Amino acid sequence: MCNNDIKQLIADGDISLGVEFGSTRIKAVLTAKGAKVIAQSDYGWENQLKDGIWTYELADVWKGLQSCYAKIVQAVKQHYGVEITKIKAMGFSAMMHGYLAFDKDGNLLVPFRTWRNTITEKAADILSEEFKFNIPQRWTVAHLYQAVLNKEQHIPQVDFVTTLAGYVHWQLTGNKVVGIGEASGIFPIDEKTLDYNTEMAGKFDILTAKEGFGKKLADVFPSVLTAGQNAGVLTEAGALLIDPTGVLQPGTAICPPEGDAGTGMVATNSILPKTGNISAGTSIFAMIVLQNSLSAYYKEIDMVTTPAGHPVAMVHCNTCTSDIDGWVKLFYEFAKLTNPDCNISDVYNALYAAALKGDYDCGGLASVNYFAGEPVAGVDGGVPLFVRRPQDKFNLSNFMRSHIYASFATMKIGLDLLLKDEDVAIEKLYGHGGLFKIEGVAQQMMASALNTPVQVTTAASEGGAWGMAILAEYMHNSDMPLADYLQKVVFADAESSVCVPNPAETAGFECYLENYKKAIETEKTAVKQLL
Repeated sequence: MCNNDIKQLIADGDISLGVEFGSTRIKAVLTAKGAKVIAQSDYGWENQLKDGIWTYELADVWKGLQSCYAKIVQAVKQHYGVEITKIKAMGFSAMMHGYLAFDKDGNLLVPFRTWRNTITEKAADILSEEFKFNIPQRWTVAHLYQAVLNKEQHIPQVDFVTTLAGYVHWQLTGNKVVGIGEASGIFPIDEKTLDYNTEMAGKFDILTAKEGFGKKLADVFPSVLTAGQNAGVLTEAGALLIDPTGVLQPGTAICPPEGDAGTGMVATNSILPKTGNISAGTSIFAMIVLQNSLSAYYKEIDMVTTPAGHPVAMVHCNTCTSDIDGWVKLFYEFAKLTNPDCNISDVYNALYAAALKGDYDCGGLASVNYFAGEPVAGVDGGVPLFVRRPQDKFNLSNFMRSHIYASFATMKIGLDLLLKDEDVAIEKLYGHGGLFKIEGVAQQMMASALNTPVQVTTAASEGGAWGMAILAEYMHNSDMPLADYLQKVVFADAESSVCVPNPAETAGFECYLENYKKAIETEKTAVKQLL
C-alpha cells in the first residue's frame, strides 16, 4: 500500500485505532485495511502502592489516552500531511482482572484494585471449592467476594463492577459490556452459551446473600459480547475524552473491549485449538487453546477464552524478565567503567550471545527470579536468588543461560500439568514480548524447554494495541470466522522465524528444572526470613 493510498484512507476515515492500557505503558496503534500499521505511540505510567493496594489513578487513564492519541495525530500529520477527523473502528484493551466498583451515579467507590494485588486468598479458595473451578486471586469475582466477606463499607452502594478495559469502554460509549476474553477473567464462562456460567452464578448469589449483599451477579457485572459484535459507538463526550481539541468526530463503531490475554492471542494468530502463545515481559503467561475440557481443575491453571469464545488454559506467572534486566544493568555499570561510550543494547546482545554458549544444564547453576509471589510454585513473596554449589561450572555463559531459563521455568512447571498430566496437544507456540527481542536466544531455549516449536512473527512486536486494532477492524469483516480473517488477511504475508526443540537442550533443561525446583524450597525460606 503506497503513501497516497494511505493518505486517502486517512482522509476518508477508513482506519482503525487500537489502544491497550498495559502495566507500564499505554500503547496506541493506528491501522489501515489489513491491519497495516500507519502510526503508533505510547505513554509511560506506573502503578502505585497506596494503603497496601496496588492502584492507578483514573485521571491518569485519560491523561495517557489523550497523550497517545495526540502523538498519533501528530505522527500522521508529519508523515502523511493529513489531519485525522474520523475513525471507522476503535477498540480498547487493558491488563485483565482487578476491581473497579461504582455506585448508581457512576462514582468510584474505592481506588482501582489491579491484578497485582494478592488480597483475596480466602475468597478465591472458597469460590474455587464451591465451583470446582479455579478462581485466581486476581479475578474480579474474587475481589468482589472478598470485599463482601470483609464487610467493606462501600459494598451496600455497589451498582456496577467492571475491569479497566470495561471502564474505558463504558466512558466512551455509555455501554456496560466486555468482550468474552475479558469476561473470562471476571467470572467463569459457559462454553456453550458464551456467557457467564449460570450455575456458578447461582451459587455465587447464594454465597453473597448469606453475607448480606443484596445484588445478584447479573445485576453488577458487564454484559458479554464476542469478537465481531458492535459494542456501541463513540459518543460526543467520549470523543472529547480521547481528543479534547474537538477535532475527532463521534460515531465511531467500537468493538467489545478485551483483556491483554485476548489481544495477545490475536496479535500472534494463536486462537485455533492446539495453538498457543506466550507473552514474556515483566510477567509471563502461556495461553493454550484447548480441543477438549480438562479432566479436573488445577489451582495453577486459569480457564479463560479466546475473543471468539474458545476455551483456553492459561498459566500465569508474576515475574519474567525483571531479574534478567537487573543483572544486565549491573553488567552495564561495569561496562561503562571500561568503555563510557557503550550502550545497554550492546550489553544485552553480548550477554544473550554468551548464554547460547552455556551448557544445556547450566553447569548445575540455578536462579530463582521471583520479584513477587508465585502461586504456581506455592511461594508467597519474592526474593530473587542465585545459587550454586562449589563443584558447579560457574562461568558467564552458564550464569546467563540460568537466568534466561529461570524466566520461564515456573511457567513450565504449570504447563507440565497440561502437557504431561492432561496430555494436551500443542502443535506450535507463538512468542511475543521483550524476552524475544534478541532473535533466536530465549526463543530457542523455550522451544527446547517446552519441546514444542516456538514461532515469533515480526508483526507480533506491535503487541496488544495492534491486536485490539485488528479486533476493531474485524467488526466490519465479521462475515468470516475470526481465525480465517487472521490467517487470510492479517497474517497472509507475515514474516516469522521458527525455532524447533533441540533434544540435547531439552534434556539439559530438564536437569536444570530439577535444580530449580530444589532452589524454590530455598526461596520459600528466604521469603519467610527476609520479608
